[in-house]
Amino acid sequence: MPQSLSKVLVHLIFSTKHREPLIGPEIRPRLHAYMVGILDNLKSPSLQTGGVADHVHILFALGRTISQADLVEEVKKSSSKWMKADGGVTGFSWQAGYGAFSIGESQADTVIRYIQNQEEHHRKVTFQEEFRKFLERYKVAYDERYVWD
Repeated sequence: MPQSLSKVLVHLIFSTKHREPLIGPEIRPRLHAYMVGILDNLKSPSLQTGGVADHVHILFALGRTISQADLVEEVKKSSSKWMKADGGVTGFSWQAGYGAFSIGESQADTVIRYIQNQEEHHRKVTFQEEFRKFLERYKVAYDERYVWD
């Protein structure tokens, strides 16, 4: 086969450092749009980007020439700089870690709706509760002492 073809969907989740509610509703759409642009530049298009005041969810198709770790590093680094400079949130930073979960094509619409409904979802569930559920659903071994920073 002369071509290298790939479609790997990833649901990425990460929070602000110490889950500080620094992503206000006025800046949120611009931050999410900026992140979509970063992903486009990395040839890893976003299918849906969203979140609430203390974290983001991104469903994207991982480009075939970049590692997941390099992509996450660039998204977090660039968006953190943007939040400080253009968003006016001095001292902004993301948590050190992240969660990345594989999604089948048949699950994409469900994940898109889930990301779109974050505001409603988090009226009942905290970020920590939500993240633990993802870790358990995907059977990711973790040590509670090191999940939060």
